[in-house]
Amino acid sequence: MKDNFHYGTVTEAINQLKEQGFTIDFNLENNCIACHSDKFNADEFDIVDVYRYEGNSDPADEAVVYAIESKTGLKGYLVMGYGMYSDNMSAEILKKLHDRDRGM
Repeated sequence: MKDNFHYGTVTEAINQLKEQGFTIDFNLENNCIACHSDKFNADEFDIVDVYRYEGNSDPADEAVVYAIESKTGLKGYLVMGYGMYSDNMSAEILKKLHDRDRGM
């Protein structure tokens, strides 16, 4: 899918995703995305959509919202600020997020 820009804010995007069943708030951990005790490696989830937000004057306002579905059917979202990539993040996770954010 191509990037979507039709939600005015990150909050609007998250609220709309929740209405579409993407209710889990995923987080990044060392080598996976996680929610509570569930952890998913790069080959265990798909990025369904990407919503990119760029701050008008402050780069700190820039963020990306990923709509994610695990291979087990869990649906949620991951919000990341630009440049928040951790040195200890696995190469596979970083590549998957970066490639999808770039429309690859």
